[in-house]
Amino acid sequence: MKLYNDHFQNFKRYGIPKAQLVIADIPYNLGNNAYASNPVWYVGGDNANGESKLAGKSFFDTDENFKVAEFMHFCSKMLIKEPKEAGRAPAMIVFCAFEQQAPLIELAARYGFAHYINLVFRKKSSSQVLKANMRIVGNCEYALIFYRDKLPKFNGGGRMRMNCIDWVSDGASVPKIHPTQKPVKLLEYLISLFTDAGDVVIDPCAGSGSTLVAAENLGRKSYGFEIKKDFLKQRTNECLKPCKKSYSYKRINNEL
Repeated sequence: MKLYNDHFQNFKRYGIPKAQLVIADIPYNLGNNAYASNPVWYVGGDNANGESKLAGKSFFDTDENFKVAEFMHFCSKMLIKEPKEAGRAPAMIVFCAFEQQAPLIELAARYGFAHYINLVFRKKSSSQVLKANMRIVGNCEYALIFYRDKLPKFNGGGRMRMNCIDWVSDGASVPKIHPTQKPVKLLEYLISLFTDAGDVVIDPCAGSGSTLVAAENLGRKSYGFEIKKDFLKQRTNECLKPCKKSYSYKRINNEL
C-alpha cells in the first residue's frame, strides 16, 4: 500500500505498476452547493438551528481545477493492456454525480473505453430531507464501470449481479475524515468482484484512503494519489491502518 501526496499526473516519477482496476471518486463539480445534501449545512445538523459556516461553501479549493480529460488519460495509460485470454481484462470504476454520467461516457470513449455499465447505490435514508422545500429527495449514489473491448475480469461465481446495490456503511471502527468518503465495505465488494489477490488497484483521487484500505484487506497491491496534505496526514494516522474486515461477502453478493 503506497500513498503519494502528489497529483496523479506525476505518476511517472514513482514507477508504479499498471493496474487491473482503477477506482476513483472524482469531484462532482457541486461548487458552493457541495454541502447542500449534507446535514452539516445546518448547525448541529438541524435546520431549526439555522445555517452553519459550511453553508454555501465548496468542499475543496482544488475541485474546480480537476480536469476529467487528464483523469481519463491517466486511466488509459495505467490500466494493463487487454490480455489475449478472455476474462482477464482490466476495468475502472468512477463514482460520479448523476449529471456527470453522459459526458463521462462520451469522454471515456475517446480514450478507448468503448463500453460501460452504470451502477446505482441505494441508501436507506437521505440527508436531503433537511431541506424544507424538498418533497422528493434523492437517496442514491452513482458510478460507472468502464472497459475497453473485452469484458473485464469478474469474480461473480458464475452468477449474474444486479447493477442496483444497497449502500453498505462502515461502522464506528472506520474513521470519517473526508466529506465524500466511500465505505470500505462497499469498496471491498467491488474490488473483490473485479480483481484477484495480488492484483494492482490504483485510486488517483484517494481522498480518505478507503480504497487503499479495502484493497489491502483483500490482499491486493494498492497505490493512491492525494494532493491535499491535511487528508494525507489524517490518513497516515488513521485510515491507512488496515481495518479488520468487517462484513460478510454473502450479505451483498446477490447485488451487482
